[in-house]
Amino acid sequence: MQNSYKRVDAHLSSLGYCTRSEAKKFLSKNMVCIEGVRVFDVRQKAYHNDITVDGERLDNESLLILMNKPSGVICSHSDAGVLIYSLLPQRWQNRNPKIATIGRLDADTTGAILLSDDGELNHKLTSPKSDVLKVYEATLAQPLRGDEGEIFASGELMLHGEKKPLLGAKMEIINPTLVKLEICEGRYHQVKRMFGAVGNRVVALHRVSFGEFGVEDLKPSEYRVIGLL
Repeated sequence: MQNSYKRVDAHLSSLGYCTRSEAKKFLSKNMVCIEGVRVFDVRQKAYHNDITVDGERLDNESLLILMNKPSGVICSHSDAGVLIYSLLPQRWQNRNPKIATIGRLDADTTGAILLSDDGELNHKLTSPKSDVLKVYEATLAQPLRGDEGEIFASGELMLHGEKKPLLGAKMEIINPTLVKLEICEGRYHQVKRMFGAVGNRVVALHRVSFGEFGVEDLKPSEYRVIGLL
């Protein structure tokens, strides 16, 4: 767990409580304490774990958040529309470095997505070598024809424009137009393109889990902070 030693204003600004220029006013309006003693000097240095604001410990220096992303929300910091970060508390939106999604889900795709301000963790989990298992439920436009599971599991399916075949994926049939698909890659629009390659179309897509983290207990837009991996 991180426990950095730096100026009080640096702690507060990096965690989104206020900007560096607002820190003096923040200390006058809020009970900021170091080891229980109130401070007013923004230049005073302290360990992160020794600081409280109005009796509450500071937010974690690094956050890892699991969210059940709703439909219509965009995984971007700048695109038009409802951005996923707007669902987080304003203080978290002000953090530096910024919180970013670990990978992306399309606007119309729902379900499990991780967000973090830990760039190293983000890179690790989005690397092609990460092999993080992702489980999706896909609703199809047409009933299955019967050979999709074998094709997906073969490790030989080539998507248009790709140079390497997909790794084998496991498909479980829930009903003729609803399947559960387990993949350990994250290619662009992968699930939709997989079914397109076998003559079908995905009309609704929900990611049940990302690695060990599932969203069965989270309603759309709900999230929780989880420990770093």
